[in-house]
Amino acid sequence: MLASRTSKARSVARAEPLTTLKDKGITVLKRTVLFHYAKRTTLIALLCFAAFTLSVAQRPAPATDTKQGAKEAKPADAKPATKLPFTLTVKLRPILNISLKAEKAKMSEVSQELSKKLKTPIFLGPERQNELITVEFSELTLEPALQLMSPTVYVDYEIDTGSGEPPKPLGIFFYDANQSEPPATAVVTGTGQSMLIEGNTEDGVPTEGEEKKEEALRITYDNKLLSVKAKKQPLSLVLLKIGEELGIPVDIQTQNLTEVDTEISKLPVEDVVRQLSPHIRLFVRADLTRAEKRALRLVYAEPIKVAQ
Repeated sequence: MLASRTSKARSVARAEPLTTLKDKGITVLKRTVLFHYAKRTTLIALLCFAAFTLSVAQRPAPATDTKQGAKEAKPADAKPATKLPFTLTVKLRPILNISLKAEKAKMSEVSQELSKKLKTPIFLGPERQNELITVEFSELTLEPALQLMSPTVYVDYEIDTGSGEPPKPLGIFFYDANQSEPPATAVVTGTGQSMLIEGNTEDGVPTEGEEKKEEALRITYDNKLLSVKAKKQPLSLVLLKIGEELGIPVDIQTQNLTEVDTEISKLPVEDVVRQLSPHIRLFVRADLTRAEKRALRLVYAEPIKVAQ
């Protein structure tokens, strides 16, 4: 029985440290579990943070408002575009017409805008550069419109006798009242010029053949009107004689020996050349102040053939 008690006592004695160890073991185990749990939680958090960072880096940048960006990029001192003190409208069809409303507008600015719309150079006299104009008109054809804009106006035209189109303005001159006329070659230029050489080198009475030749071709220009009488004469010769009578250069750019058999009496130069051939380009100047026109140059050339 003593042995039994001793054994029991020993069992109790051993049980106490076992319980303590167990308790300690449990405590150690708990700490170990908590430590592993903390490490695992930290690792998960780091993995989640890395995944979030990667997704943010791969996410496309938000679209920016172009208008808003443009507003932000606009300089602080930028000013809105100044409205012009005039309204200009140019219509090309069905016929060329111009509308203008200007209130103390600079002639230079109006001329620049008109030149841009007509695609025609415009030249100003010295006094017209800084002049202010106030004018209003609507849907006027070219020449009446130009006359309302300046006291002295010249217009250089090109007339293509075969196109059927109205004369094409090549240059407009808004000149001062006391300014002389612009040179004939201001916009109408050309280096080619054909010469007419005829006559007898010997003085004396014309031969019978020369008299008949004079009768076969007769050109007269009187009171701004041209008359042509030609009996089976080369067109190039007729044009050279017209140029001689008008005092203008003639450029023959073809070897075509077309003959002319016609009689035209007292018509403007433009109407005469239209009747002679569809292959003539006539350059004229219109003096709108004096309501006059005069020829500047004649060019005779076959049309360029376009390959089909």
